[in-house]
Amino acid sequence: MSERLRVGVIGVGYLGRFHALIYSKQAEVDLVGVVDVDGDTANAVAEEAGCDAFTDAAQLLGKVDAVSIVVPTTLHLSVARLFLEQGVHVLLEKPIAATVEEGAAIVAAAEQAGVVLQIGHLERFNAGVMALAKSIKKPRFIEAHRMSPFVARATDVDVISDLMIHDIDIVLSLIDSDIVHISAAGTPVLTEHLDIANARIEFANGAVANVIASRVSREKMRRVRVFEPHRYQSLDFIEQTLDLAYPEQKEGAEWPEIVTERVSIEPVKPLDAEIDAFVRCVKIGEAPLVGGSVGLRALDVALQVKAKILTP
Repeated sequence: MSERLRVGVIGVGYLGRFHALIYSKQAEVDLVGVVDVDGDTANAVAEEAGCDAFTDAAQLLGKVDAVSIVVPTTLHLSVARLFLEQGVHVLLEKPIAATVEEGAAIVAAAEQAGVVLQIGHLERFNAGVMALAKSIKKPRFIEAHRMSPFVARATDVDVISDLMIHDIDIVLSLIDSDIVHISAAGTPVLTEHLDIANARIEFANGAVANVIASRVSREKMRRVRVFEPHRYQSLDFIEQTLDLAYPEQKEGAEWPEIVTERVSIEPVKPLDAEIDAFVRCVKIGEAPLVGGSVGLRALDVALQVKAKILTP
């Protein structure tokens, strides 16, 4: 590999465009080109990012060391395998695939090629989430809310694959135990897919997570609350703030007093941090924070939640 990393972006719609612009500003990266089946879109983003435009992903083969793949989930396997089998490192947007079988095939292809496969679970790079992960000791109950007003984007998938999977991934990263039971409920509201869903996930160590996702709410909310023995933590994803509450015995008092404090967090742009991490992993051969097997487990649980709703 050359000293500078040659990168391409496949799929430059709403999110892929941001991938391209971030790469274009990185000192150790050469953004070779962007790909989109819509030639006008490819040309517009290429001009903005200062690179070449293509309409066929195969046109990047031999020209890049790494790619971001930001195409519809149903195309993840075919596009990712095209690059993985050629030894190209891949940052693949979440969810890893449409099915567990396809996700497993992507993971296997990456392992066989010996390349970095990072899954785009963006919230893991939220500064608040990273602070929470360091602070957690023994979570017993986690409650996550991810609510958004309706927008006519990503309506080809349900709210579980679109939004809830973020919090499923975070819960799985915080609770180191096997899942023993899942119960769930949900319903379509504006689309033909599930637009609001709730899942209760129970773990072998006794911990429980309650996860709620909606894309038809009046207000936007991104919050996770974690209850541990003698401590409570509340993270606001949007503000990237982490609040703690815990009992403190005051001299002369019969009962401890509940003390609250706010942890100081330096906000970061999660997508910038995610792409920085991917580039670093490729350059130094480091395992990604959210590798293929991690993304695959999140998908497996998300699909179990969906199945519980559709086949109660």
